[in-house]
Amino acid sequence: MKAGAVIVAAGMSTRMKQFKQMMKIGNFTMAERVVINFKRAGIQDIVMVTGYRSRQLEAYLDYLDLEFVSQYTDMTYTAFEDPARVVVRTKWNDLQLVTAQKNSEIRQKGGIKSSIVAKVKKGDTLYLQEELENWSRVATADGYSGYIKKEVLSDPKDDNEEHASTAPEYTNISKDYKINLAFHQVTSMDGNATLAQMVADAQGVNTISPTWFSVTDNNGTISSLASADYVKQAHEMGMEVWGLIDNFNSGTDNLTFLSSTAARANIIQQLMTQAASVGLDGINLDFESITEEQAPHYIQFVRELSIACRNQGIVFSIDDPVPTYSKHYDRTEQGIVADYVIIMGYDEHYAGSTDAGSVSSLGFVKAGIEDTLKEVPAQKVINAIPFYTRVWIQPFGAGNLTSEVLGMDGAANYISEHGMDTYWDDEAGQNVASVEAEDGIYTIWVEDEQSIGEKMKLIQENQLAGVAEWKLGFERASVWPVIAQYLQ
Repeated sequence: MKAGAVIVAAGMSTRMKQFKQMMKIGNFTMAERVVINFKRAGIQDIVMVTGYRSRQLEAYLDYLDLEFVSQYTDMTYTAFEDPARVVVRTKWNDLQLVTAQKNSEIRQKGGIKSSIVAKVKKGDTLYLQEELENWSRVATADGYSGYIKKEVLSDPKDDNEEHASTAPEYTNISKDYKINLAFHQVTSMDGNATLAQMVADAQGVNTISPTWFSVTDNNGTISSLASADYVKQAHEMGMEVWGLIDNFNSGTDNLTFLSSTAARANIIQQLMTQAASVGLDGINLDFESITEEQAPHYIQFVRELSIACRNQGIVFSIDDPVPTYSKHYDRTEQGIVADYVIIMGYDEHYAGSTDAGSVSSLGFVKAGIEDTLKEVPAQKVINAIPFYTRVWIQPFGAGNLTSEVLGMDGAANYISEHGMDTYWDDEAGQNVASVEAEDGIYTIWVEDEQSIGEKMKLIQENQLAGVAEWKLGFERASVWPVIAQYLQ
């Protein structure tokens, strides 16, 4: 039996003394929640009847952007007035039609005493939903549904109407070389002038991702540090530029702007304008701390941004935490719509961790790669490695564990200055340095040429698309040849 739904949303609640349809329960209005619950129950044919403040409700629900959706899915919608309603059709070629043989009525229930829902004229075509002994449940093209005497209907026939839709095309850009991408943290326009200094020793780097863009409010406004001179300089050095956009501003709420069609479109439009203005080769999406509730809206943003990048002919890459920390990120879909998926193979232990440990142990990196490859093709996967580590201080007594970030040279100097003993840990794939001082135990899981080499072996063995490094300025020059040799 097929089922549809009619949502009665035409009145004002006299009991609540407010527009109940627009009242929020959590993050969704009551109108949204009813639609969502019907869809979860498998009901696709849904009609919402509006009346009181209909324009406000319809404008609010416009976030669904039915006109856009209808272009890319097998659906149509028609708006009617008196009463105001929208009829959405999503099923094609699997419906049956009947014709009224004489004037009749559609009733609320299958019985002559039941109230009349709509009048039917001889020759009207109806959608057959269910056949009973003496009555049939039908729907009109303009959204009325109910029961009509079976004897007034013709024999059912298949609906052969076709609906032409254009599915979104997710074509991909794939470089014919291994990606060696260095993240360049830029925090001001003056920071753009440090490019030459930062990559002076960066042997083999062919892509640079400056941290230029950030979402600044829930309307989708972005800030920009983009520079055409920077792009020109990078191109002259043989590097593509993939501008990074993040969601790190504390004044924004991921759910609010990601669930808004208008906000998503605003972000994308600004990014594409900036990309064209300065000559970007790609966009790198670094949205972090995405929750399960936010994830469906996030992946929709990913889809929309991918289409915009493709239309502009630029690369689209996404930064993801390892799957252990972010199973809800829908990497399968990312693997379809994105050109490259970058595993952030670090922050295994981070500021605030309750236990001391490696930022990026070999087992952690291996699991991140293997889990990602279950959803994303290897030719799209880039593994990011850290140029930083942490010194962990565990005080004696009741003090809390603390840590401090160190670059490669900083860690080496710290080990020397504190007289730390160093040993190789096969399981971690790293040198570990430690010392017991008067106030506590100091430990560093070192990132150096040897540990980086072990991570690069995994990238090579799994035939990944390349490597990324966080971040320029933390490394030492001798690590670049190690990276380059595994990207041949």
